[in-house]
Amino acid sequence: MEDYFKGEKLYGDDFSLDKITEWYKEEEEGYSKLESRELELLDKGIYLYENINRIHGFKYLNKNKTYKNVLGIGSATGHEFLPIIDKIENLYILEPSDKLQGQKIKDKRINYVKPEINGDLVFEDNFFDLVTSFGVLHHIPNASHVIKEINRVMNNNGVFLLREPIVSMGDWRQPRYGLTKNERGLPLQFLEKSINDLSFKIIRKNYCFTMSSFFSRFTQNILSKPIYAYKAYVIFDKYLSYMLKWNVKYHTENKFKRLYPQSVFLVLEKT
Repeated sequence: MEDYFKGEKLYGDDFSLDKITEWYKEEEEGYSKLESRELELLDKGIYLYENINRIHGFKYLNKNKTYKNVLGIGSATGHEFLPIIDKIENLYILEPSDKLQGQKIKDKRINYVKPEINGDLVFEDNFFDLVTSFGVLHHIPNASHVIKEINRVMNNNGVFLLREPIVSMGDWRQPRYGLTKNERGLPLQFLEKSINDLSFKIIRKNYCFTMSSFFSRFTQNILSKPIYAYKAYVIFDKYLSYMLKWNVKYHTENKFKRLYPQSVFLVLEKT
């Protein structure tokens, strides 16, 4: 396991189909079963990551462009698309959970598709103008295969917005409060290699979530929403994360040494 905890290899990326199937069944409704403030607010139509996605991702899209076909990987109710919903013609969401599916976002009908267990995407080549994956790939064992599939179904000059934790999220062999059984972060070197091996160009790379858990706990009795839902904090966190990006470590058991960004946000273009 040493190579995995060093971030030199991604745990699960080389699993057999039998192991992938077992993982899929454990994760299929894993997130929907968690008792979390995020899910409680989502039931009320409050999506906590709107400002994060706006500031790190959606602001870099062409403001004059309309997107014919858009795919959300694990986008649940589709609330993440509210900032650009008027620019989308056809919205598809790849979602394993039946409990997290909705019917529409504003007046836009959602076309839901169940994921294939092996990670294949059931879409033709060059179909999508825009793909989003916000904190989803780290729930998937063979993430490199899914990234290749995303690249395949995107058209040239299509944009891929990707946000993922780049730390281990603790020892995934043990139960962890607030996390599903199998999720683990994607090492930064793994993500960069997966991107460089494909026809992706990095338009923007930002880091985020430095000490956000600490700030959230400190302010939970003061604020009506977790602190990372507020625009001012997201801007502060963006610059704090940039200054501490040099200190990223994939896995540490000492919580006092976790002074570095927990996630990366990538804006990618298929060339």
